[in-house]
Amino acid sequence: MNVEQFHNRIRELYLPSENQFTMVDVPDIRYAVIDGRGDPGNEDSAKAVKWLYSVVHLVKPFVKKRMGKNFVEPPIEYLCWADNEIDFIEGNKDKWKWRAIIVFIDWITREQFEEAVAKVEQKLGPPPETLRLENLHEGKSVQIMHVGDYKELAEVCDLLYNKFLPENNLKPNGYYHEIYLNDLRRTAPNKRKIVIRQPVT
Repeated sequence: MNVEQFHNRIRELYLPSENQFTMVDVPDIRYAVIDGRGDPGNEDSAKAVKWLYSVVHLVKPFVKKRMGKNFVEPPIEYLCWADNEIDFIEGNKDKWKWRAIIVFIDWITREQFEEAVAKVEQKLGPPPETLRLENLHEGKSVQIMHVGDYKELAEVCDLLYNKFLPENNLKPNGYYHEIYLNDLRRTAPNKRKIVIRQPVT
């Protein structure tokens, strides 16, 4: 997806309604990713976020030059799942698996990515073993914007999985996806903006 296409779709992909679930067709997008286990709020997760932000920061000047006034800082996103679906549904986060991801648009070369990783390694030490570039095509998805405390997401997910999906004859078809539009550490709980997305069939 080129710069113009991506910019034109940012609002649709990242700024859904706060009042109702909406459908969106998510295109193939390339991300820098790091895998982990356990609670997405654990120390490994914090390390993953620091690495992803550091790598993206080094290619930002190139991105800003190409996108100009259309440049938007990419948010941190998480895919979450569990080998046993019950563990995911019941919130047994010690048994969860997660993938921290950040958009690394495909017109940035792999060489630029590798150069950025090498520079960050000088500061942070060896990179996480799972750090890589990976494409994700979620396709048909349901999403909604949640504004408020992260702890309130359980209620939104309950409505999504136990009401909206069944009533619309939809089933999950991919990993549960959260997109953090602001830094949870620096934003008051009542002002946090989190997009919940679920690919469906």
